[in-house]
Amino acid sequence: MVSFLLALFIAFTSSPIWPLGENPLPGDPFLIVNKATNEVALINENRVQTVVKAATGKTEELTPEGLFTITVKAKNPYYRKNNINGGDPENPLGTRWIGFDANETDGRIYGLHGTNTPSSIGKYVSQGCVRLQNEAIESLFDFIPIGTKVLITTTNENYAEIAKEYGAISK
Repeated sequence: MVSFLLALFIAFTSSPIWPLGENPLPGDPFLIVNKATNEVALINENRVQTVVKAATGKTEELTPEGLFTITVKAKNPYYRKNNINGGDPENPLGTRWIGFDANETDGRIYGLHGTNTPSSIGKYVSQGCVRLQNEAIESLFDFIPIGTKVLITTTNENYAEIAKEYGAISK
């Protein structure tokens, strides 16, 4: 009985219906970060809901590409590197943090976050994270549950087509 339950658990958690599975289901929230245009698209309820400008890595390698999972969310995040409290105007993470598991990290190294330097948006300036205006990250924050997939890519492809390829929009 124990081996059956273990096999069932493994099958269920490795399937696409599990929140940490391979791809989103049609209608699930899904984020696409396009380093070619420095944009973030929110796919939800079978359509592209919004596209906002972002800032990505100073070099192409700094912002990793791939399909990742949101593992951490924080309001007014603490900036550990320079010991800056959340809510402090000097905090470069802005007002929200949505962390993902790139390069086998735990969601506290790579993330989408706000900024205290709004003029950086649209540029290649970060150490690897994806920066958004505070207003943009705040508006996305409640729509992005833990377990949401985020795709980081460099492409000229249409966001709806990418979302169909990954299962977030019905074909």
